[in-house]
Amino acid sequence: MAVKGLRNIGIMAHIDAGKTTTSERILFFTGKTHRIGEVDNGNATLDWMEQEQNRGITITSAATTCFWKDYQINLIDTPGHVDFTAEVERSLRVLDGAIGVFCAVGGVEPQSETVWHQADRYHVPRIAYVNKNDRIGADFYEVIKEIREKLGANPLPVQLPIGSESAFEGVIDLLTMEELHWNSGDQGQTYEKLPLREDLVLQAQEWREKLIDALSAFSDEMTELYLNGEEVPLELIKKTLRSATLAQKIVPVFCGASLRNIGVQPLLDGVIDYLPAPQDVPPMIGHHLKKEEDVQVIHDPKANLLALLFKVQNDPQGGILNYVRVYSGVLESGAQVANIGKKKKERINRLLKMHANRSEQTESLQAGDIGVVIGLKFSGTGDTLGQENYPVLLESMHFPEPVISVAIEPKSVADQEKLNEALEVLQLEDPTFRVRDNKETGQLLISGMGELHLDVLVTRLIKDFKVAARVGNPQVSYRETITKTITHTEIYDKTIANKEQKAIITLEVKPGERESGIIFKSRVVKAKVPEEYQEAVQRGVLSAMGAGPLLGYPLIDLEVTLMGAEVDELTATIMAFEAAGALGVDKAVTLAGPVQLEPIMKVDVSSPHDFVGEVISHLTMKGGLILSLDSLAAREIIHSQVPLSKMFGFTTGLRSMTQGRGTFSMEFSHFAPLN
Repeated sequence: MAVKGLRNIGIMAHIDAGKTTTSERILFFTGKTHRIGEVDNGNATLDWMEQEQNRGITITSAATTCFWKDYQINLIDTPGHVDFTAEVERSLRVLDGAIGVFCAVGGVEPQSETVWHQADRYHVPRIAYVNKNDRIGADFYEVIKEIREKLGANPLPVQLPIGSESAFEGVIDLLTMEELHWNSGDQGQTYEKLPLREDLVLQAQEWREKLIDALSAFSDEMTELYLNGEEVPLELIKKTLRSATLAQKIVPVFCGASLRNIGVQPLLDGVIDYLPAPQDVPPMIGHHLKKEEDVQVIHDPKANLLALLFKVQNDPQGGILNYVRVYSGVLESGAQVANIGKKKKERINRLLKMHANRSEQTESLQAGDIGVVIGLKFSGTGDTLGQENYPVLLESMHFPEPVISVAIEPKSVADQEKLNEALEVLQLEDPTFRVRDNKETGQLLISGMGELHLDVLVTRLIKDFKVAARVGNPQVSYRETITKTITHTEIYDKTIANKEQKAIITLEVKPGERESGIIFKSRVVKAKVPEEYQEAVQRGVLSAMGAGPLLGYPLIDLEVTLMGAEVDELTATIMAFEAAGALGVDKAVTLAGPVQLEPIMKVDVSSPHDFVGEVISHLTMKGGLILSLDSLAAREIIHSQVPLSKMFGFTTGLRSMTQGRGTFSMEFSHFAPLN
């Protein structure tokens, strides 16, 4: 089959908007599966992990390839729960376009906002799909309003629902002015197009007018036809819609009810018509390490190879799977490539194209392709693969700091090694999962993004890795930082195995911007101090950041600069410079006014109007800061920030306060000094 084009797309939404249900229909209608998997039955194709099937939620982002009208679609189904935000983040980083799925009843929910703004950050063009129009309380037009008001987007319906709730029967196509009705006899595989009924014509004309009017702003040709009262050709409408969508000026909106197999095929047409091919996306920016300048990475199979590893997964049969997006050049099976950032050589043993947890082998991945590499020894999430003679580093990914921890210990000495191996694999897979020893208590602590995140990881340890372990209660994962700028000179001079090892370095530590992490800079000229010694200092500095001087919590948001170094050719060693880096930064941080930080959470509470006062006072008593209120027809949404330490047991309190009708979502906002 000759492939006309390629689309790398993701499906993103709040939990329970019907994201995986929609993905299952896409696989069914594109012929990738021969039956429709259901989340409620625990047999969804893309939710292939046992826990995903048991819990009915998506935990990992699954990748699959399917074909629609001779176009290849690489589809990634991402999680909707805030605890798995890293999965969404790394998927958006490698996608060209996305479908935002919204529930016609729930509208724009808190996690919808989070993923939408993540997509804004990566400049991902989107189309929207309003699902569940057959549910009680469905209101397509209210969702359009919320997309505009809450997300700051410019939604433009290209379809309207015919009826709603139990009367929902199909959709109106505003481009062709036809009714679309799906055949329930063949699970919605076929649908018919009918002329508009009289009672629908006025409403359809009104919304088509709005569509043409909005699009006229992006096309002079269209404006002219519109002002002259002439008919605007369908091809011109589609062309203008596409260019405005790619420029992220508008969001075309589709509608349907995926569970009843209504609305999915036109959505697939929308993916082809309005979402970008890899060559339509602006060039990626990479950093040339030798020239020390930014370069544009253009989508071109004939250019130098550049590929980004965006996910690592441990497969019990196949070993470590590295998911990769190729941006330029061709990645070939059996080839030797360079890990640009780590300056290591890697061999590509095998290349795969994935279908959820099944795979097929391929000889090469071209620019624009997403696939899996097997055989990498040194590479992990965020690493760039390329060629030694073209050392360009693609921008890595930003992951939030974990905020909640539990203590874990093996039940027997025999389980210790199994536990260590399993934790190593989980850390490799998940950048927001951390493991550290608490020096004060001697406990092993594992940290994650929330209670559900840790619960899933602990269940995997016990069930998937068969580790017998005892787990403590969740506790807050604090951080430390500094408040002053300090310059410190460290002299490391020791004799080891009758050989003197010496390093003299001067470090400056200063407070960094919020959420800047740890930044290491060097002002030392490479001609005076060889690069390998500077890299050794950097390794030493970063290794010391795992434990701050107050209570041993990890350090964040500070900048360390190597101001000077002395190298004696007879006594200088890599080890001495690494040790000097670690010891020097330890002493400097102790003098730089260290403070303890606690995680502050963004808490959105949905409450019936009658209980709002009580909920607000409860949040305030917990040290919460009320940011704003959104008043909706049946409920109020209270936006607040609350210290995580005060949020344990909040679910029970909220239920009793609101007669079981209040709900809340919580995600990490920032770290703030502990009061």
